[in-house]
Amino acid sequence: MWLTLLASAAHAASPKPNILILLADDLGYADVGFNGGKVISTPNIDHLAATGINLTDFRVCPMCSPTRAGLLTGRWPGRFGIMRAVIPPWSTWGLPAEEKTIASLLAPLDYERRGIIGKWHLGHARQEFLPLAHGFTSFVGCYNGAIDYFTHERDGECDWHHDALTIHEDGYSTDLIGAESVRFIEQSPAGKPWFLYVPFNAPHEPFQAKESDLKKYSQFKNLDRRTYAAMVDSMDQAIGKILATVEARSDASNTIVLFASDNGGVPKAGSSNGAYRGAKLSVYEGGTRVCAAIRWPAGGLTGGKKFGERIGYIDVLPTLVAVAGGTSPTNLDGVNFLPALRGETKLPERAWFSYIHQDDEAHASVHLGQWKLVARGDFFAEKPAVPPALELYDLAADPIEANDLAAKFPERVADLHQRLREFGTWQKTGVAAYAEGRDGFKPPKDWIVLKP
Repeated sequence: MWLTLLASAAHAASPKPNILILLADDLGYADVGFNGGKVISTPNIDHLAATGINLTDFRVCPMCSPTRAGLLTGRWPGRFGIMRAVIPPWSTWGLPAEEKTIASLLAPLDYERRGIIGKWHLGHARQEFLPLAHGFTSFVGCYNGAIDYFTHERDGECDWHHDALTIHEDGYSTDLIGAESVRFIEQSPAGKPWFLYVPFNAPHEPFQAKESDLKKYSQFKNLDRRTYAAMVDSMDQAIGKILATVEARSDASNTIVLFASDNGGVPKAGSSNGAYRGAKLSVYEGGTRVCAAIRWPAGGLTGGKKFGERIGYIDVLPTLVAVAGGTSPTNLDGVNFLPALRGETKLPERAWFSYIHQDDEAHASVHLGQWKLVARGDFFAEKPAVPPALELYDLAADPIEANDLAAKFPERVADLHQRLREFGTWQKTGVAAYAEGRDGFKPPKDWIVLKP
């Protein structure tokens, strides 16, 4: 305990830390070596975990836009209409102007440089949805998901931007994200804290890789499998360059680095979620429990230990704002997990929700302690015409969700279902089903977002 107290005292006396968030797109739990992956080379991500802390029960949404929304705001994204589905190119919805983000909350705390480099995916129909309207001082990347890695096009139009300008730039998008991140870090002066959010679009489809990376995985006869491995490898190389740039700075030890995936992997594409059931677009463990690690030498977050308490994307904002010496808004759903990570306290018991209704069928889950309820159908209604399908799992004894205990513990099912219905009352209208509005859609030229 005295070591923990010394680390806390040292942190209190030190300057505010730099903050770096690295977010992968569709990376599987066991695609990385530090979670047992042996197929794809991820030495740089593994080094981060080996020198930091492996967050073994880090939670996200089963798809990307909601995770990104909750990570930046510290709130269940359903509270502002971004939890039901991802934001497709034809959507008119986006992150509302009134939502406070990590970037906007760090602005008055001496973080003058607040960059995002990579995939935004939180709305593009109006300028008020874009990164520079949400506290970031610079942006390089794409508005949409699933851009072409080489042409940077989505739906036939170039979706690559420097701040508000569309840029036709040569290069593989993963390499460009890595190079721009290195440049941002190198140009950030010593003695002034900076914040950089790097949401990669890799290894999300379309499955495209450089020939030099494909050659490393020639043992795979399936082209998609080979390409997926090469894409992850390329992202790891970019992360290595970013981390090397951090480590070359005089303030390297006072830089917080958080790495995670935005949702579970897609096994049919060659990803692995290990023993966990389900995948992306699923509320089972394989869709919502992701690989994650954090490192902050000056704050005592080192040593390659494992942290197994349930934390996740909505906890990132309150944790980072507290570290920066700020006060978070009172309407957050997330909590500051740093004291628990340091062993100073335990996290409060709280219900943890997942929800997806991207197509015809709705899925949701709620965790409380060791128990997890999985629901399909009309689970928010008090008296649905057709009762929803409800499954109950004891994650402490059955983390792979093999044994449904709903029939054995009906009172537990009823309690968790009531919590899920309450969660349903928090949902606000926003993003519609994925395909709604697709017919007849034509993207704006070069994805230029004009003033209304």
